[in-house]
Amino acid sequence: MLVAEQAARRCARVGVVDVCTAAVAALPVSGAGLSAMSRTGPSHPLCSTDDISEQLEELQLTLGEGPCVDAFLHGSAVLTPDLLTRDLQDRWVVFAEAALEAGARAVFALPLQMGAISPGVLDLYARVPVRLNADELADALAFADLATLVLLDARTDETGGARSVPAEDLGAYRAEIDQASGILTVQLGVGIEEAFVRLRAYAYAQGRRLADVAADVVARRLRFSPDTEPDQADDGT
Repeated sequence: MLVAEQAARRCARVGVVDVCTAAVAALPVSGAGLSAMSRTGPSHPLCSTDDISEQLEELQLTLGEGPCVDAFLHGSAVLTPDLLTRDLQDRWVVFAEAALEAGARAVFALPLQMGAISPGVLDLYARVPVRLNADELADALAFADLATLVLLDARTDETGGARSVPAEDLGAYRAEIDQASGILTVQLGVGIEEAFVRLRAYAYAQGRRLADVAADVVARRLRFSPDTEPDQADDGT
């Protein structure tokens, strides 16, 4: 099996990184990424197979829109064979343009589900327009099912060649964003949801990763003011 072969090459037990890498090898796509998702907080990238898939995961995390977000919210696959389609550009006004600029032309988002549990989304992208046939879609859904099992079984040894957030670091990754949002509730005098929106808006406007901006807020290198625009803050310079 492709997934087992990928794990064997890393001399490690099967992890979600192996599922992503195997999906790219088996399907007409250029890359894959996987994010843990929660209805009570932001998504958190777990792994990506290349620079573009890494950017796509970060974009959707930062913008709060895109096929990954829709797939998680609605619990069904979101298949976008061509991001240049007009209705898709209207649907994801910012994400569609940013994804195209990053180098993605087609994106397929497959929710990870087991009963009522939905721990995340598997994203696949292609650099050219692609329409998955019935067999390919079935394979993609099978990879999503396997990723669900691996993720829920906590077998997320993400130490291979693909870019990843190791499982042991995921708690810290989430905690820092939550901590930064909490700090902003005090600085801005707003609720936690509005604080996260301001944090995300600043990250996008500055072209930075959300996790990096959160780290600056926690380290007091960056301070937000109620009098500034949502995408502006004092960097202490």
